[in-house]
Amino acid sequence: MRRLRACLGAAAAVGLAAAGTTALVAGSASGATSALSNRWYAAAPYLMPLDNDPPDPATIMDATGLKAFQLAFVLAPNGGGCSPTWGGTAAVSSDTAVQSVVNTIRAKGGDVSVSIGGYGGTKLGQVCSDAAATAAAYQQVITKYGLHAIDFDLEEPEYENTAAIKNEIGAAKILQQNNPGLYVSVTTAGTADGTGWFGKQMLLEAKSQGFTPNNFSIMPFDGGFNGAASQTSALTNFNQILQSTFGWDQATAYAHEGFSGMNGRSDAGEFFTQTDFQTVLDYATSHNMDRFTFWSLNRDRQCTPADNGGRTSGTCSSVAQNSWDFAKYSVKFAGATPPSSTPTPTPTPPSTGCKPAWSSTAVYTVGNEVSYNNHNWKAKWWTQNETPVASDWGVWQDEGAC
Repeated sequence: MRRLRACLGAAAAVGLAAAGTTALVAGSASGATSALSNRWYAAAPYLMPLDNDPPDPATIMDATGLKAFQLAFVLAPNGGGCSPTWGGTAAVSSDTAVQSVVNTIRAKGGDVSVSIGGYGGTKLGQVCSDAAATAAAYQQVITKYGLHAIDFDLEEPEYENTAAIKNEIGAAKILQQNNPGLYVSVTTAGTADGTGWFGKQMLLEAKSQGFTPNNFSIMPFDGGFNGAASQTSALTNFNQILQSTFGWDQATAYAHEGFSGMNGRSDAGEFFTQTDFQTVLDYATSHNMDRFTFWSLNRDRQCTPADNGGRTSGTCSSVAQNSWDFAKYSVKFAGATPPSSTPTPTPTPPSTGCKPAWSSTAVYTVGNEVSYNNHNWKAKWWTQNETPVASDWGVWQDEGAC
């Protein structure tokens, strides 16, 4: 259920048919390129552009051939209101940092989708007055970045809120109608049975509104899963849920089904290796599924030897790997051929010197380093007066003794 996405991440004109066309054209002012094929948006892995030690997308593109990125997450403002922000804190309207990331990707012939929601935080569907207002907020994001794709990540706690899900599904339908050609995915929690009660209620809401996205994707992790076999079983079960809900045959259901995995060690301590990803990829392609993605590129690199396997991190996978190993499976799903090998990076030796002492009154932002109790610590996001302590969910990353 992607706890790390939230816990480590902090992160009326829409009613006119012409609004969508304007949105997709207006993006040229923001560096938009022509749309990629839908297969690339379906293969785009998640990237937090402002948190969790964001990797350089250009480096990933050069190393893997990846062209599309799923930027996460757009939320309602932490202080309240129906306007889009990155992670609840950075207003989309005044953003330049994410725009710079988008420009970098597009300059190399790639493109982005934007994901709204995620685990935790306040979603726009929870605070906007209705579906039209929710859609108007998301339209600002589409117009700002000239988007050709968007992902509705509907999970805890939002998908337990009937009114919020009605707003989100209604907004997705409006955006789909008003932005011709917009690729829309809907992502929700996975269980061994496919998806749980709230996920099924979300599907019923979509059916009641007559809304069909490009795909409904499940996240088969953090739910007692153990490797690829348990994930493909869940995907088979979810396919049956799609059939029974929408009256589709098996092939049609698979054509509207997606997989969203978690590379390496999950929040619940499950492990998904490169072999598992290959197995699920084979399943997805052999069944003509519409989407194959994962959480996240921020984690698609090896941890230090001391951390490997021992904890779940927002910035590394906790399994043995070369950098960007998992991104290559997305490239394969898109129908491209990634480079055959990536040299294993040489780990940077840990520093033995202590960083400046932590201060309870100082403000720290992502990447700032301090020392406390003879250890160096790195901030994962903005913080003030939070004592450095080792925790999977805390703001501070322990960099070892000094």
